[in-house]
Amino acid sequence: MSFTVESVTAQEEACRLHSFDSNVAWEIGNIIRANAQQKFTRPVVIYIAHANSTQLLFFATSGPGTLPDNMHWVKRKEAVVLRWGCSTMRMRLTLQTKAKTLQEVYEMSDPSIYAVHGGGFPVKVKGVEGVVGVIVVSGLAQEDDHCVIVDGIQEYLARNP
Repeated sequence: MSFTVESVTAQEEACRLHSFDSNVAWEIGNIIRANAQQKFTRPVVIYIAHANSTQLLFFATSGPGTLPDNMHWVKRKEAVVLRWGCSTMRMRLTLQTKAKTLQEVYEMSDPSIYAVHGGGFPVKVKGVEGVVGVIVVSGLAQEDDHCVIVDGIQEYLARNP
């Protein structure tokens, strides 16, 4: 799949939920986990939290072999979603179109708390302004981390119209 700022923005809009709570997080998390197990041999970490408190709602690996470094990536991707309200893939593409780094655009003294690599995704609810949660996947190529989240949300929406 070819990614553009416009295509990823459209994915984010298409993935707006009707509601979001721990039951929804659990269902989406399990869909993502099952899809990751079916499509990839490498294990991933799946993390879903509320945006307002970073209350953890779902956490799992798709199998043995994840590393402590995966959680470091999770927290850095989560920080991007929570600060800018968009997916890490969209932020990455936006910066690429400007030929700038996160540090250059936002004059950061410590960019190590952010990761603009695909795999962080905002949870948004129809009729609610802003981000209500965050989904992060870590362990695959950044494009695959991103796509497994989008596919999981789309599958959830298809099951719960």
